[in-house]
Amino acid sequence: MNNKKVAFYTLGCKLNFSETSTIARSFKSEGFDRVDFTEEADIYVINTCSVTENADKRFKTIVKQAQKVNEDAFVIAIGCYAQLKPEELAAVDGVDLVLGATEKFKITDYLNDLTKNDFGEIHSCEIEDADFYVGSYSFGDRTRAFLKVQDGCDYKCTYCTIPLARGISRSDKLENVLNNAAEISAKGIKEIVLTGVNIGDYGKGEFGNKKHEHTFLDLVKALDEVNGIERLRISSIEPNLLKNETIDFVAASRTFVPHFHIPLQSGSNEILKLMRRRYLRELYVDRVEQIKRVMPDACIGVDVIVGFPGETDEHFLETYNFLNELDISYLHVFTFSERDNTPAAQMDGVVPLKVRKKRSKMLRGLSAKKRRAFYESQLGNTCTVLFEGENKSGYIHGFTENYVKVKAPWDPSLVNTLQDIKLEKIDEDGLVRFEFVNKPLAV
Repeated sequence: MNNKKVAFYTLGCKLNFSETSTIARSFKSEGFDRVDFTEEADIYVINTCSVTENADKRFKTIVKQAQKVNEDAFVIAIGCYAQLKPEELAAVDGVDLVLGATEKFKITDYLNDLTKNDFGEIHSCEIEDADFYVGSYSFGDRTRAFLKVQDGCDYKCTYCTIPLARGISRSDKLENVLNNAAEISAKGIKEIVLTGVNIGDYGKGEFGNKKHEHTFLDLVKALDEVNGIERLRISSIEPNLLKNETIDFVAASRTFVPHFHIPLQSGSNEILKLMRRRYLRELYVDRVEQIKRVMPDACIGVDVIVGFPGETDEHFLETYNFLNELDISYLHVFTFSERDNTPAAQMDGVVPLKVRKKRSKMLRGLSAKKRRAFYESQLGNTCTVLFEGENKSGYIHGFTENYVKVKAPWDPSLVNTLQDIKLEKIDEDGLVRFEFVNKPLAV
């Protein structure tokens, strides 16, 4: 196996990126060299997503990309789509191996024979068997790492395939999370983003059962004590699981930054009930107000789905107006797509695709307006920015603690450094220009 080359492509969420990174390290320990997906490799691993229809379609395109570079390469599909529809993926021309939810972490056990197959071989468990936890973290770029703390979901949202793809809610042991965080920090990475399917549910399944020894608040408090970590960011947390105690702790924390991403999905209580979400819009308002009360400059991102079955023009306007009036910073807009084996796929009141797209466009416009207003509210503030490692058209970019994206002329000495800055003005591209508070010597 020595010196064979492997390349990875990841679709979907931060959780997938953390798992790809861990799986890549298992290849490295077997003597493989990792190369970029655009380069020639012996094995191409595609970590799939099934949250949207688009991710399903992209899979075939990515397989073709790999085949163009090396038609004899061995192509492996892993991830959520591989668990939900293994036969469909195995039938895609060029795919040799499909591994389900539990098998993907034992991927190197399946590499005894790298002969191309006419039809992809499938190793996939029943999702009920996905009841053990595998810790993961990523450190692809040097500035930020995704740390997985939880997997699976016990919620039954009517549009979602994640419980079918990832199984029951389960968590990493607190000790493991802290060890992983310390490992990441030792690599010189300045920021850790906590990730999972439903991270507010942290603690459940920590011991292979439903017993709760630790809660999400315990996790946050323990991570805040880890030496060497400069910044911790909570990626996405359900509004009903984001408690006042957690918000208050983040406000006073040493390392947690004032940035929350809280899924809403709809601003209509009627639609929220059809979605089987575990809260109503009133609770969402309460969470936003509590955050802004203790952290006035906090950034709040929102997930929202348009075109859910039964969503009338009135429901949509209810969502639009609700978001317009709410003190939030940006939106992630998802156009509803029917997923097999979900209750929503069978519901009446199907919204025409044309209408879904129009509503999506309206909310994306609102998101741009919200982001602009948030950035404007931050001008004149002194913040800390963490600079990224990429030279983008002669500029270096970075994010403040509260997720304002800034830019400056490219300077390699700034990469992966934290600098105090004062936000000055918004550039034509919507990013913020600044001046250094204490000008770095190298600049």
